[in-house]
Amino acid sequence: MTVMRELIQQELEKFDREQLQQVFEFISFLKFRARLVTIPAIDETNLAALYSEFAEEDRQLAELGISEYSELLKHEDLG
Repeated sequence: MTVMRELIQQELEKFDREQLQQVFEFISFLKFRARLVTIPAIDETNLAALYSEFAEEDRQLAELGISEYSELLKHEDLG
């Protein structure tokens, strides 16, 4: 690994400012790509279970909301 670093260092010393900028941008890209690779894959079975759980919760909240809305309409009609 040390030999590789030395070879890279020797090549970098030959570069002008623009070339060094390009190398820097490439290194930044490699770091960014490495972060993306480390993101764990989504477990689809777990995702399906969560979706089902939240869908049921949403349905219950919607039914509760409809009941309350119905009561509000009754009070408006009486008032």
